[in-house]
Amino acid sequence: MIAPAITAFLPDLPHSVMAALRRGFMGRCPRCNGARLFAKFLKPVDRCPLCSQDWTLHAADDFPPYVAIIVTGHVMAPIMILLGSATAIPTWLTVLIAVTIAVTMLMSLLQPAKGAIIALQWWMGMQGFAARPGKVEAGVE
Repeated sequence: MIAPAITAFLPDLPHSVMAALRRGFMGRCPRCNGARLFAKFLKPVDRCPLCSQDWTLHAADDFPPYVAIIVTGHVMAPIMILLGSATAIPTWLTVLIAVTIAVTMLMSLLQPAKGAIIALQWWMGMQGFAARPGKVEAGVE
């Protein structure tokens, strides 16, 4: 009888800060890319079920909404100029279109921005991740 092989999970560590940011932006574990980073819309999992990385150490706080607002504002500026210069569109319709686009963009960017910021904190060893930064663990530094 052949004994089953015991396999330990070896995380696929990112090789650069951009790879870690991409994983976080996509809502995946920045360390192993094998599990979801979020349990709910903006609530990260406590621990990655595959690599056991503790994600309670992050301190993203208010930065993700700032990022989402800045990106939305820069995209909305030319849209507002175009909508404002279109004299055939009634004002109420212009406001309705602008608010719909802005709210949709903001809600769509919040989770990716938070994931990327958590990934950046892990990679750089910021906040609670100072004891074991991702770049040191990946052997980049």
